[in-house]
Amino acid sequence: MNGKHARAVVIAGLISLCAPIDPADSQQPPNVPIPQPGVPQLMTMEGRFVRVAYNNEGYAILGYQLANRSLGEEWMLLEFGVTVRDNVPDYDFKREALTLETPDGKTLPLPSVTEYRAAGTQIQALQNRAKAQRDSINYFPPQASRACALTFFTDLTSRVMPLDKMDLSSDRACLGRLYFHVPGGIKYGQHWLNVKFAQSLVRVPFRILTDDEEKLLSKNFKSIKKQVEEAFKPKKK
Repeated sequence: MNGKHARAVVIAGLISLCAPIDPADSQQPPNVPIPQPGVPQLMTMEGRFVRVAYNNEGYAILGYQLANRSLGEEWMLLEFGVTVRDNVPDYDFKREALTLETPDGKTLPLPSVTEYRAAGTQIQALQNRAKAQRDSINYFPPQASRACALTFFTDLTSRVMPLDKMDLSSDRACLGRLYFHVPGGIKYGQHWLNVKFAQSLVRVPFRILTDDEEKLLSKNFKSIKKQVEEAFKPKKK
């Protein structure tokens, strides 16, 4: 990436609140260590529990409020959106392209549809809670104007059959839910949703927050959001 993009990664990573927060620093907006994705990309924060990560090929959006409220549970529900950028050829986006990296360094694949359906009561409970514990993730690039349902999984009560691949194109905004089985239960700390596009990898960072971290995030959200806006203002010539 060029120097401008590198600075954007530093700024956006700083304000994305995906890394540990020092609750003792309650008078000033928190100084947050930057989560390093290890790949060239940009990151932004669109809400307390909404993260966006993208590069020149792909664009991924993540909503994880419900995951943050599911500490200790063995199934994680994530609201997910995906598209490709302008001038990127259409291609089939397969379920194998998505993995979850947990704080202990494990990388978990999407479960099979059979595994998902076998966890019926746990999944149904998550879906019921998601009616209240969710955020809008409609933060797609302007060219992604056609709605698209991402159906790697479908609601247990739905007659729609899940698919193993989806057609991605730059004018389609694909939205859906992802489910991961997390042996031992969801834990506090840094997580990554890995999204493998045809030629590159995008890693969406999100942190399962402690109560103190969430309180500090809530208190400082407006000031941090202002930092984002200031950071991305076009420079005067």
